[in-house]
Amino acid sequence: MKSLVEKIFKSHQDCPECPSPKLIQTYFDSLLGLLFPEFTLEVLLNEQDVEKNLLVLKHQLADILCKNKHLHQGDGEILSDLFFDQLSSVFDLIHQDVDAMFAGDPASKSRAEILRCYPGFYAIAAYRIAHELYLLGVKMIPRIITEYAHSKTGIDIHPGASIGHHFCIDHGTGLVIGETTVIGNHVKLYQGVTLGALSVHKEDADIKRHPTIEDNVVIYSGATILGGNTVIGKNSVIGGNVWLTKSIPANSKIYYQAKMHDAGKNQTDMYVFKNDQES
Repeated sequence: MKSLVEKIFKSHQDCPECPSPKLIQTYFDSLLGLLFPEFTLEVLLNEQDVEKNLLVLKHQLADILCKNKHLHQGDGEILSDLFFDQLSSVFDLIHQDVDAMFAGDPASKSRAEILRCYPGFYAIAAYRIAHELYLLGVKMIPRIITEYAHSKTGIDIHPGASIGHHFCIDHGTGLVIGETTVIGNHVKLYQGVTLGALSVHKEDADIKRHPTIEDNVVIYSGATILGGNTVIGKNSVIGGNVWLTKSIPANSKIYYQAKMHDAGKNQTDMYVFKNDQES
C-alpha cells in the first residue's frame, strides 16, 4: 500500500495544475451554452448579461492558461484575448455549417432541430472552438474538447484539421477526420467516412499524413480515403465503401459495384470511375 501511495503522490506532484478533462468539458459546455441558448438552462435577457458572461468566460480561460504554461508558449491572458477576438468569426462559421446541414438534409425541419438534435452540429461546433485554440498553439485542451464531443457523438475530428465553411455532416457516427486533413468549402460527409493516414513512422508525425478534400465534394458512408498526397478534386462524388489511396481529378465520380455471374453464384467486386471534364 505504501508503494502505491508514493506512486500516486508523485503523479500528483508532477502535475499539480494540469486541467482535468472535467474542467475543460465544463468550460466548453458553458461557452457553447452562451453561444447557443439551446444548450443552456438560463436564457440571457439583455446585452449587458451577454457581455458580462463573455468577460467571465474570457477570464476563466485566461486563468486556465496561466496556470498551465506548459501547454502553450505565450501569455495566458493575451492568448485568451486573441481567442475571444476570433469568437465572432467562429460563431458565424458554425452558423454557416448549420445552414449547410439544413440545406443538405431533407429530413431536417428547421435550424432549431439541427441545433438541438444533430450530432453533426455538436461535433462541428466543438471542432471550430477547439481549432481556434489549436491555431494559437495551445496544446492538449483542444484535444480534450474534441474528444469530449467524440464521446457524445461518435464523430472524431482532430482539432488540427483544416475545414472550410458550410461543412455538412449527415448522421456522422463513426466519422474520422485526421489531424492534417484539409477540407474545402461546401463539403458533405456521411457516417463512417475515414479521412486518415497511411501507416507512417512516429518521426513523420509533423508531415501531412491525411488527405485533401477540395470544394463541393460529397463522400458517402463507409468510404475510406488515406494519405497525405491524396487529393479529391472539387465537385467530386465518392460512393459508399470506396477505398482510396490515390488522387482523383475534379468532377469525378467513383463508386463500388458488385456484379453477379453464373446465375448469381459468383460475384465480382469492382470500382467504377467516371469523370466529367471541366468546361
